[in-house]
Amino acid sequence: MKKTILIIAALMAAFVARADEGMWLLPLLKSLNADVMAAEGCRLTPEQIYSVNQSSLKDAVVIFGRGCTGEIISEEGLLVTNHHCGYSSIQALSTPEHNYLMDGWWARSRAEEIPVPGLDVTFLVSMEDVSDRANAARDQEGGEGLQKFIEELENAASASNPGCEATVESFYSGNVYYLILYKKYDDVRFVGAPPSAVGKFGGDTDNWVWPRHTGDFSMFRVYDKDGKPLKPRRSLEISLKGVRENDFTMILGYPGSTQRYQTAAELETMLASQEVSIACRTIRQDVLKKWMAADPVIRLKYADKYADSSNGWKKWQGEKLSFERIGLLDQKRREEAAFQQWVDADTLRQRKYGSALREISAAASGSTGALCTAYLLFEAPFSIELPQLALQYLRAGMEDGDPGQVLAQYKDYDAAVDKDVARVMLDYYRKHASEAMALDSLGTGYERFADIDIDQYVDYLFAESAFTSREKLEKAAADTTFALQVLDDPAVVLANVMMGKMYGVIPALIMLQYGIPASRTYTAGLLEYYGDRPLYPDANFTMRLTYGKVLPYEPKDGLKYEYYTTLEGVMEKEIPGDMEFDVPSKLKQLYQARDYGRYADKKDGRLHLCFITDNDITGGNSGSPVLDADGRLVGLAFDGSWESMSSDVLFEPELTRCICVDIRYVLFCVDKLGGAGYLLKEMKIKK
Repeated sequence: MKKTILIIAALMAAFVARADEGMWLLPLLKSLNADVMAAEGCRLTPEQIYSVNQSSLKDAVVIFGRGCTGEIISEEGLLVTNHHCGYSSIQALSTPEHNYLMDGWWARSRAEEIPVPGLDVTFLVSMEDVSDRANAARDQEGGEGLQKFIEELENAASASNPGCEATVESFYSGNVYYLILYKKYDDVRFVGAPPSAVGKFGGDTDNWVWPRHTGDFSMFRVYDKDGKPLKPRRSLEISLKGVRENDFTMILGYPGSTQRYQTAAELETMLASQEVSIACRTIRQDVLKKWMAADPVIRLKYADKYADSSNGWKKWQGEKLSFERIGLLDQKRREEAAFQQWVDADTLRQRKYGSALREISAAASGSTGALCTAYLLFEAPFSIELPQLALQYLRAGMEDGDPGQVLAQYKDYDAAVDKDVARVMLDYYRKHASEAMALDSLGTGYERFADIDIDQYVDYLFAESAFTSREKLEKAAADTTFALQVLDDPAVVLANVMMGKMYGVIPALIMLQYGIPASRTYTAGLLEYYGDRPLYPDANFTMRLTYGKVLPYEPKDGLKYEYYTTLEGVMEKEIPGDMEFDVPSKLKQLYQARDYGRYADKKDGRLHLCFITDNDITGGNSGSPVLDADGRLVGLAFDGSWESMSSDVLFEPELTRCICVDIRYVLFCVDKLGGAGYLLKEMKIKK
């Protein structure tokens, strides 16, 4: 018993020592974080950060699109986020004649700002704890009762708050529930961005790596329902002071997903499924990269698709290496053993939590094969675009949708590229899929997947399908018999076979999405196990605050990285004509003239590009505002350090670093490089 107490005390002490760890819920800042934040250097009260009844910092921070964060930086609805967050929107607006993505572009007036179809931003209105009612509904009527309660509460809240959308989100593995109100705006217009040689400088080579020299930002403007620039409830002030080592920083944003409370068994299942994804994406990305390097038109078409694939691909590899380096699974097992020892020491705890870890382990182990099968299916045959286009076209017809949305996708589609992808992915899938998952019955002569000549089948697929180009599809659709014959199109046949296999892996995907039931019990036990110590919930793309400091770090013996980078580093990395390390001529001219204006650092006179902090972030935080002790904008979060790829599972204070673009470099690029200095006149810039 004495040994158990010592283990628990050590774990608690380790948690408390990590003052900068945590993605904290805003309504709980006053009770959980206010004193620590003040001690760390914050000069704002919790009410100045989050308030329902008056303007606060949270009113300037938005969900940008479907997976990023942005912030409002003027009283005219001007918004800044990362370049990689705006990447898909900018790519969709680009053409070979007007390549905004590669060349960069800035609107010279409001009239030139370009509407972005399908893009929206979402503001947080309020969060209300409804845990007691939600848990009571579940206790009384089970899962169905809980779901009924959630639906009724969401409908009632939406009805009583016109213009808002209500959602109930769970935290701590379903032990806590919040009713969250959001307000969405779908008139968002592209204002400008630097060229990719600035906004994506370093490309995949530098991704997840420090030192970094990337001007990762883009700007948009939010318009209200009347088509006028939005008058926000709050916009951020901008500081030109810059940052120094040990400065307090805080980040508001929407972190997507973490697994801090998952068990070793769950993590082993996750790693196994990631291995499948890494292998498939390696093969597909090699094909895309070959075509993109050979043809600038294809490079533009596939830029966003490649970037979207490679980001996770590189992260998962780094995560695996990081897990091995720190022995993460063994650490988790030791923590679980200490927890189980604590449970076994008390009869009441045994009844409540005694079997939780065993149930989680059994469920995770039993689902590993199914999850790997699901990932193989989605990363291999489902990465072929042709059957996806066919499937979407059929769905649009069945659901009275707009087939034009499918036709529009051909702007960024090349059948020759997709044909190459189809060859390698179908071959890989056949070599690794089980007999039960074989894509049989793909047409006359292609009944048995194991016997198909892949090259011959792919030639047939792309020669005979009506879905290989917009022109071919429009011509076929004009024939009145097309609706009767379309089910025999080889792309439709392939799509239907793939969908049939997908239905077989849905149970595994449901487990992946909703978690193992015993996880709720285990997390409830952890909350009791840690007693009064504050525990933050795993990220789930709800607004969080994290606080920390500007710090250097030492990833290896004898190697110490500074906390900032400068424009000199861009010139040192330059490789003329290279896709990742080319440098725009105008940027070189400004560098040679040392023409940095008021954006130069006051201490050393150089142009600072990026800096690092120990703030706790993850995917979804991209574009989040990095704020100083007074809540002024000093940078934008955009990446994490390679050495801390395990941070979604375990925060390592010595190695976990958030990589940020300095707001002074952002303004320099807008003003000096982009010639759009007029935009700065609407910002609240403080020296």
